[in-house]
Amino acid sequence: MHGPAEAGSSSAGVGAMTQTDPVPRPDLVALLRASGARDGRLVHLEELPARQGRTAEWPGWADPDLVAGYRRLGVERPWVHQVTAAEAAWAGRHTVVATGTGSGKSLAAWLPAISAVRAGAADAARPGAGSIAAYDRRPTTLYLSPTKALAADQLTGLHRLLDAAGLRGVRVTTCDGDTPLEERDWARDHADVVLSNPDFLHFSMLPSHRRWQRLLKGLRYVVVDECHAYRGVLGAHVALVLRRLLRLAAHYGATPTVLAASATTAEPALTAARLIGVPESDVVAVTEDSAPAGRRTVALWQPALSPGWGASWPGEGVELGAGGPEDEAFEAGPRRSATAEAADLLADLVSAGARTLVFVRSRYGAEVIAEQARRHLREVDAELAARVAAYRGGYLPEERRELERALRSGELLALATTNALELGVDVAGLDAVVIAGWPGTRVSMWQQAGRAGRAGSDGVAVLVASEDPLDGFVVHHPEAIFGAGVEATTFDPANPYVLAPHLCAAASERQLTEQDLPLFGLPDAALLDELTRRGLLRRRPTGWFWNFSRPERPQDLTDLRGGGHRPVQVVESGTGTVLGTVDGARADATVHPGAVYLHQGRTFVVDALEDDVALVHADQDVGHRTKARSSSSVRVLSVRDQEVWRGRDGTEVAWYFGDVEVTSQVTGYDRRRLPGMDIVGSYPLDMPERVLPTTAVWWTLSADACEAAGVGKDVLPGALHAAEHASIGLLPLLATCDRWDIGGLSTAVHPQTGQPTVFVHDGYPGGAGFAERGYRAALGWVRATRDAISSCGCTDGCPACVQSPKCGNGNSPLDKTGALRVLSLLLRCAPPGRD
Repeated sequence: MHGPAEAGSSSAGVGAMTQTDPVPRPDLVALLRASGARDGRLVHLEELPARQGRTAEWPGWADPDLVAGYRRLGVERPWVHQVTAAEAAWAGRHTVVATGTGSGKSLAAWLPAISAVRAGAADAARPGAGSIAAYDRRPTTLYLSPTKALAADQLTGLHRLLDAAGLRGVRVTTCDGDTPLEERDWARDHADVVLSNPDFLHFSMLPSHRRWQRLLKGLRYVVVDECHAYRGVLGAHVALVLRRLLRLAAHYGATPTVLAASATTAEPALTAARLIGVPESDVVAVTEDSAPAGRRTVALWQPALSPGWGASWPGEGVELGAGGPEDEAFEAGPRRSATAEAADLLADLVSAGARTLVFVRSRYGAEVIAEQARRHLREVDAELAARVAAYRGGYLPEERRELERALRSGELLALATTNALELGVDVAGLDAVVIAGWPGTRVSMWQQAGRAGRAGSDGVAVLVASEDPLDGFVVHHPEAIFGAGVEATTFDPANPYVLAPHLCAAASERQLTEQDLPLFGLPDAALLDELTRRGLLRRRPTGWFWNFSRPERPQDLTDLRGGGHRPVQVVESGTGTVLGTVDGARADATVHPGAVYLHQGRTFVVDALEDDVALVHADQDVGHRTKARSSSSVRVLSVRDQEVWRGRDGTEVAWYFGDVEVTSQVTGYDRRRLPGMDIVGSYPLDMPERVLPTTAVWWTLSADACEAAGVGKDVLPGALHAAEHASIGLLPLLATCDRWDIGGLSTAVHPQTGQPTVFVHDGYPGGAGFAERGYRAALGWVRATRDAISSCGCTDGCPACVQSPKCGNGNSPLDKTGALRVLSLLLRCAPPGRD
């Protein structure tokens, strides 16, 4: 059976934390009950029972030395789902294994992959097999993960497994953007297993495929780890990268089998099939988890009332912005912030000896929680405070690796992290997880909660609600979490803004022909002809070729991780030290001149932003934080679909889904004094306009109908604005997105519709499928939005219902009562029986 260092775990049995100072496991549930009894913060406690594991025999084809290695690591027999998936992959069937966190999905991939390498090596070594035959015949495996940290973790696990099996002849390595050139050369010439990521495939491996032809000729397996992470625009990009990979492998004579690993998710076979461009019937889905699970306790937690709010406050909402980049706690609300509450919980858990991760939605939030927890712990034990750190994107690679190492070794007892540690990195041995704010989807919620109590031990997870309408909803409706299935992954590879640059990249790798059209989901060659007219491709009798006379590389036409914005480096002006990076799409709002920037507890002020570099200087005496102000407009380009709701009194509400152009500009920023975040000054900025072509859902109704419903012209802008904010907050309940994937605009008179109009749009070029989902589920969306506002106990609107952490207008004007009347009017016009 699997032992504590479970060899079937996410990193092939490596990376289980070793406790340098073992302590008895504390009774964390009792701690939560005692702490949460004050002020009713513990809203709900869900006990998830333990589960016994079910094992199977090792497959007859499995390499005996590899099996012996697994046994030496404590895996006497594999779990049933591991064998089922491995058998399907060995038989050449595309396979997706979608089971819980820590269920050993990696064994299902490495058992057939390494057995194939061993069998191929044995064939090549038989008498009469020449060196060229050995070169062509030796099977290879390409492993892809969404993060470099996960690939590095898997490499550590594989080395441990191969050492235990005595298989030093199996050559494995990582290869990504951080890999030195000489190590890349070794990987191309010798590696049997290459661990990488979709970004490296797109920018390096596929454009240089002739140099990688040894690996591509022998490609037997492509392992796609954590495939549920590929949603929205990122999912569309990765799907097209994988299709380009499979196209080139076929060119070299290989027919690789794809083995995808996913968290428990809806429709895993459909997701995997869309990723690689095959029919759903061609994918085997393994979904029954046969690994053991310890008892897990999930607490739903509502922060305490802020000082000054009376005990009569009945509000079901909780704090602003835990989902937001950099500005969670700017708006005063009736309850303490989720970040402050999570920091307190982290300090309590660490003081009790619990190994803990805190997941937070923003980089800024990770820094704040770690620093606040350290401050609390210094009052108790300075050594404990030193064992708490932040972990987030934007750190340099060497910083991240060192934090991962310290977490595994036990030198660090706790990390406050973004979702960078949600995916797969083996941190077995955790006692508790704190989730500061709803993580966006139920898939992410269970993935993060599953980090506690890995390898069959008991664990505790606490979801701390933020002041967001959706957080308030789920904390007070546990059935929305525990009684509902997880979401299906949404992405659209046919998005022309995503597809076009990948077609250019594919044409540069090998000419495109009409036989390639189905692989890329093209009904005809119209898009290729359009790219030819634009001078990007050239048409020849044998197909479409990239126009190599152009100055740019086709791979540089797109950004897999976003909307094409290059990351901005944050550089300390006095020393030239690169502190980290900021998402280019948010640079104007986060590292504009005068902005306050935090890094590992240190405070910096931005001096200049230009040429994708933000120059900063250290200033630990800054007594304020900054928040940008912005303006935006929406222009309708085309309508893809529409319908009209008609009430009994003849009132009409028109719904649309289509293409729009969103123009936005950061116009200034506010300085907000610590700790109360009151505004002490506003300053203008001269920043460029940003234009986003995307998709949106929008609805219109007449001003007269609003007047008749009690929403006059004086309050109409605030009513629509409040309804827009709440709609954005509730859409993630229906779509696999969070509020930071979408945006919106409301206006009492839109210049194109001529009526009161509310837009909700995707935040990515070409759209990501979220707005369309809102259009399809309009009635349920409006009803949930109305209910979330009406159930909030505030009088005039608060972060728990209609205020937004993203609002570029400072949450003004807002009219909660007017929003309820407008949304109720929409529901009265809805068609009977529609859902």
